[in-house]
Amino acid sequence: MKNFFLSKSRRLRGTPYTSRIEKQGASAYTVYNHMILPTRFGGPLEELYQHLKDHVQVWDAAVQRQTEINGKDSYKLVQLMTCRDLSKAKIGRCYYAPIIDDKAKLINDPVILKLAEDRWWISLSDSDVELFAKGLAIGNNFDVNIFEAKVDIFSVQGPKSNDLMAKVLGPKIKDLKFFGFDYYEFGGAKHLIARSGWSKQGGFEVYMQHTEAGLALYDKLFEIGDEFNLKPGCPNLIERLESSLLSYGNDMDIGDNPLECGFDKYVNLDNDINFLGKEELKKIKSEGIKKKLMGVKINAKEISVTGSINMFDKDKNLIGELRSGSYNPMFKQVIGIAMVNKPYFKASQEFSVSIDGKNCSGKVCDLPFI
Repeated sequence: MKNFFLSKSRRLRGTPYTSRIEKQGASAYTVYNHMILPTRFGGPLEELYQHLKDHVQVWDAAVQRQTEINGKDSYKLVQLMTCRDLSKAKIGRCYYAPIIDDKAKLINDPVILKLAEDRWWISLSDSDVELFAKGLAIGNNFDVNIFEAKVDIFSVQGPKSNDLMAKVLGPKIKDLKFFGFDYYEFGGAKHLIARSGWSKQGGFEVYMQHTEAGLALYDKLFEIGDEFNLKPGCPNLIERLESSLLSYGNDMDIGDNPLECGFDKYVNLDNDINFLGKEELKKIKSEGIKKKLMGVKINAKEISVTGSINMFDKDKNLIGELRSGSYNPMFKQVIGIAMVNKPYFKASQEFSVSIDGKNCSGKVCDLPFI
């Protein structure tokens, strides 16, 4: 598939950071939640991968939109949408919580933040949830308000993120627990900052609500960042596959259910909570899944996955489809994530796959890779 330029318009929004990242060398974008998400800065992808693992990067992550739900029935609505039990959710915590429909199909796999007893943010992956939530609220006559909050995230990722953030905001930020959030003052405003982000290298997400002060914080990080070898960056395909971080729309979508995607610990069936698709999930769990997300290792040095690629066993039986893949310097071969059909979803299952017209051999493996 060829690469094309994207024409910006009102329905394909930039972010408050767009002018900055373009000056910093952003060279490619994709579309995510009707916004532009940078996918490449100058230099080979492997160099950017190694820099992320060794140092620290700041990412424009504003595409991660916040659907706010507040009001008397806000918990009822949020719980209705997810198979994860949020009845004991605490203010100041983030919760990875698959959102499903009445057939137990994945609508989104967001992180949900509890801001107050009657106020939540659903921090979205790439699919529309606001209209889904509004439809459920109308149908159930819930007393809630639902809207896209004016929040623009930037992310600080990498092993030196702790020291960088502490130098700007003070040592207290180092005490923040994983998937916890708190408020930190800079530029005359308080900023909600969570210890989270779409890498396994450690870091933070700054939920910017005060544009002038938020951009000042962004700029301050770069002003003092040379000490930490700070660079602008973006989610790195090599790192996210190596870390087994799933991508909605790539690795899984509305055709899959959470049990097929390995989200068993986020599927809470043995309680009285009410959520869409609960009976369907009980049936699926009882009968067993018919496909499963697995890792794969392929004897190849390069790959570009822009659509699903069929995988076959030695007898030419279709065993599944490769959904994401990249060459990995640590494994010195291509690794990827595939949806594998029953009865083939077992580690060591051998297969062949066509890459640029060449048949390559591979093996299925468990996730995570490391």
